[in-house]
Amino acid sequence: MSQHGYKQFCPLSMAAEVLCTRWTMVLMRELVAGSTRFNDLRRGVPKMSPTLLSQRLKELEIAGIVERKEVPGEKGIFEYRLTEAGRDLRPVVEAMGFWGQKWVESRLSLKNLDPSLLMWDMRRNLNPSPLPEGRTVIQFLYRDLPSSKRSWWLIVEKHGEVDLCWYDPGFDVDLYVSTDLHTMTAIWMGVLTVEKAGARVALTGDQAIGRKMRTWLGLSPFAVEPKRAA
Repeated sequence: MSQHGYKQFCPLSMAAEVLCTRWTMVLMRELVAGSTRFNDLRRGVPKMSPTLLSQRLKELEIAGIVERKEVPGEKGIFEYRLTEAGRDLRPVVEAMGFWGQKWVESRLSLKNLDPSLLMWDMRRNLNPSPLPEGRTVIQFLYRDLPSSKRSWWLIVEKHGEVDLCWYDPGFDVDLYVSTDLHTMTAIWMGVLTVEKAGARVALTGDQAIGRKMRTWLGLSPFAVEPKRAA
């Protein structure tokens, strides 16, 4: 937290001292979304340094918003879980997200492209129910990115668990999705649909899975909010 603060007794200013430091609300988004382990939190904030992440988690712990607990049976492994005070912030985090979806211009949002964050959020929000029983492997190929960031695999297991790989997992691929990062991000944000993207999204492989893409694809939880800003 800042050593200076606002020096006001107003509850809003006091809350801002806790929550309005750099990266804190983005980290809260990850905690509210259910990430509990350090490495998973890092994947949700890939441009945040590990040192700063540790610092912010410590500050939230001191503020009584998160608690750090060792995982039973896993010595040296800890989880960060929201306290009652932290869970009370869910509607605040959601309100800020919906406000941003509604009022921040799409062209500004779509300047901040990040394949690792996009794929992590898609993994978290993917709906496995329309997919076939058993393992389903979907490979995303971002043709506009360098080879080190071009290929990503979503692996949906028969019980609905979804894994994300940035290296070839060695399984047969059921569906290839070839597109560019801007288009896929716009679809995930709800600014564009798969159908309207047309030839910008090429689907190769199991066409039954491809036809259901709109139903299994994990969209942003804020995508349901209609845009008021162009």
